[in-house]
Amino acid sequence: MQNSKAAFTMIELIFVIVVIGILASIAMPKLWVTRTDAIISKGRAEVATIRSAIATSRQKNLLEGNASYPSALEDTGEPLFANLLDYGMTSDTTPGHWSKSGNYYVYHIGYDTNATFEYNATSGRFDCISGECASLTH
Repeated sequence: MQNSKAAFTMIELIFVIVVIGILASIAMPKLWVTRTDAIISKGRAEVATIRSAIATSRQKNLLEGNASYPSALEDTGEPLFANLLDYGMTSDTTPGHWSKSGNYYVYHIGYDTNATFEYNATSGRFDCISGECASLTH
């Protein structure tokens, strides 16, 4: 009787590990690009929501006989955009979040990439003034 065990050889195991490594090296960059695209899409949706909420607030004011836009997007100590949205946004500097710097609102696309917006209470405009404006406003 012959003693034979079915097992993988060391060469076969190394070959499988190399193939998995090659596949991972191809897939990882594509996953990072997909994440950035998702953050940009989220930012576009939030900019559109904020602009729509400003217009809705003005329409509400017009029905009450007041033709002004909201004077501020949030009150001191409140979450960002709390005067416009049912649930304000917490300020954070990680990718995919908003923060406030003085009178400017910054959307963080990456750790070193962002877009800065300014709200003009006279005209009701929420415009991108610097950074990656093209990716968030088109």
